[in-house]
Amino acid sequence: MKTHSANYFDTFIQVAADSPAKCGEVPPMKGTEKSVANIQFEMISQHPYQYTSDDVLFETYAARQGFGESELAAEREKFFSKGQPCLRASPLTKRYGWGVHSNSEGKVALYSQDSQEYEKFSTDDKVETVKAMRSKRA
Repeated sequence: MKTHSANYFDTFIQVAADSPAKCGEVPPMKGTEKSVANIQFEMISQHPYQYTSDDVLFETYAARQGFGESELAAEREKFFSKGQPCLRASPLTKRYGWGVHSNSEGKVALYSQDSQEYEKFSTDDKVETVKAMRSKRA
């Protein structure tokens, strides 16, 4: 079975041009169930450069599906057997004002769009820069 990956390497995902956020915002809880944004934010902000994009995307999916520990390996294989949206489509980059840096190992960390680090990654020639996907058509 072919495996598709959403990992980036030495890449910085900038906040979407139509994001309403002016700085990185913690995604608010809506009710008792964590949203995609909540799960992704907790994973990446509490463990910078520990997870790849693929790890974050699958763990978010698995948490929302309620898979048991014994199901994870098979479900991960099935999940990546078809293409998945990358972190350019994440609510963190589209709505909440967070840039995502992927290092040379593909591990990710978050940077608020009003931070010095965000500016540094945005202008670094050694890092490929891409914009997050817009929420609305131009």
